[in-house]
Amino acid sequence: MKVLIVDDHGVVRDGLSRLLAVHFTAETLEASNVDTALEIYRTEQPTLVILDLNLEGPGGLEMLRRLLITQPDARVIMFSMHHEPIYAVRALRAGASGYVGKSAPVEELLAAIRTVSAGGQYVDRDLASRIALTHTSHDDPLQALSLREVEILRLLGQGKSLTAISEGLGIAYKTVANICTQMKAKLGVDRTADLIRLAVETLKP
Repeated sequence: MKVLIVDDHGVVRDGLSRLLAVHFTAETLEASNVDTALEIYRTEQPTLVILDLNLEGPGGLEMLRRLLITQPDARVIMFSMHHEPIYAVRALRAGASGYVGKSAPVEELLAAIRTVSAGGQYVDRDLASRIALTHTSHDDPLQALSLREVEILRLLGQGKSLTAISEGLGIAYKTVANICTQMKAKLGVDRTADLIRLAVETLKP
């Protein structure tokens, strides 16, 4: 098994590499950003990818989107400090094979690796329960957001300006502004400041 670990924190990459060495016969590859990760995937064709959601610059959701355009069979486990159902739902809908919160027990990540490497899907148990509860409720407007809108909301919550978001995602400033306008309509808020407040309060780690 060959595993690509994509995380912008070296200590996380090292910890995951050590964990894999103990529990699997696996070759590990590492990347700290989207561009490097995509290049490594192209040349090495790993069995699966363990991908941090909250990468600097283009985030994990954006990398997932780019990867699946050229590698539709890629097996990706999102491994994130964000334990909100909206992130997991969007990632799974976008093509991720698994989602595990960084606060989940180690056994959950090991189970996800075994399941996804065998071609299955896996969501850690606590998050799966929260997703089920969320989907029985009809009062969560965040469920109406697209993958791109969730990514931009995440970056707003990090304090990024619209200019920084457009540069980081490689899209026009006007496109980002238009998406923010669409989100305001969906979420029932009037100002970008309200979007930022919502992102901080609702999508906090």
